[in-house]
Amino acid sequence: MAKLAELPFTKGHGTSNDFVLIQDSEARWVPTAEQVQWLCNRRQGLGGDGVIRVVPTSRVPEYADLAAANWFMDYRNSDGSIAEMCGNGARVFARYLLASGLESSREFLIATRAGLHQVIVHEDFTVSISMGQARIMERDDVMIDLGQGNTVVAATGVSVPNPHAVAMLPSGISLTEISLTEFTVSPIDAFPQGVNVEFVQVIGERHVQMRVVERGSGETMSCGTGACAVASVAMKTSGATKDLEWQVDVPGGSLWVIERDGQLWLRGSAELVARGKVLFPSGIA
Repeated sequence: MAKLAELPFTKGHGTSNDFVLIQDSEARWVPTAEQVQWLCNRRQGLGGDGVIRVVPTSRVPEYADLAAANWFMDYRNSDGSIAEMCGNGARVFARYLLASGLESSREFLIATRAGLHQVIVHEDFTVSISMGQARIMERDDVMIDLGQGNTVVAATGVSVPNPHAVAMLPSGISLTEISLTEFTVSPIDAFPQGVNVEFVQVIGERHVQMRVVERGSGETMSCGTGACAVASVAMKTSGATKDLEWQVDVPGGSLWVIERDGQLWLRGSAELVARGKVLFPSGIA
């Protein structure tokens, strides 16, 4: 019998946005798209919205300028594509670093394709992370066709730095009833790298609810960068004073976003739920 290819893993989630974490201290494993797809498969693999490779920043030459952080978050969507940043994944990544003894302080820097981010692991093991600035696109022609009786809603393009299209739904459209498989975003050239789409309803003062479809993953239970994009649009449209925290409800729980000194901070849960060894099929090992 052929020897099985084993790889240690840890499973975690942030507001039910779940990830497979692989520690690669020697930078010897660069996952293929096929391997990521298999790991994230909820019937044949471990299941997840993405894969996070935990690798020393010093062993990622193309990000040598991020050496102030000890560890680099190599994030892949469930279809194997690479993303610039994942807010929920970054919190889980930070929790893993502390729980594994790779970091000893509750405040430290992590490196991502979007740059350096400061993290704070709180006493209750929720995690806050600096998310940089949200850049709102200066165009007003982004539209989303919901595919239900030709209902079209306007959207705002936001970079956090992942691309997002945020649609604040009018009162006559229910967030729970819209289909997240039939909509289309236009114009096509507005988001050449693909786009995450958030549909939002206002619940109360500094309190919104959203559903999200992530590029490369489909509808997910939560999206950290999406929550930041939504909060930034809500802040702008409401004219609310900065330094006030916004609650963003997602299907997997709640996230909180605040802007301080021009920087968005995202706070939310980060849970580690399992660890073991995954057995790769021989065809993709």
